[in-house]
Amino acid sequence: MTTKPTPRVRVPAKAAAGEMIEIKTLISHEMESGQRKDAKGETIPRKIINKFTASFNGKPVFAADWHPAISANPYQSFFFKATESGEFTFTWKDDDGSEYSAKNKLTVA
Repeated sequence: MTTKPTPRVRVPAKAAAGEMIEIKTLISHEMESGQRKDAKGETIPRKIINKFTASFNGKPVFAADWHPAISANPYQSFFFKATESGEFTFTWKDDDGSEYSAKNKLTVA
């Protein structure tokens, strides 16, 4: 891979109690399926992000298993009902055991 995977997340900084907010995530990653060949004709090893999880104040709120058909730079969004202030933790797990994470705070007024 030419660049280090870079997670990006959009979480509203503030929300009203009970408001449904949309969380948007994207990670820069080539998502190599393991089915292509390089210039020498050798198979390029599979290297995909296979798991995405989101937690709020330490409690899981969203999870997704990803497979080779997911495009490069995968985008994931989901909705969350804001009931209290706290911190989101987002984690992407790669085939090679690497983990990438991001954190964002949410204030509920």
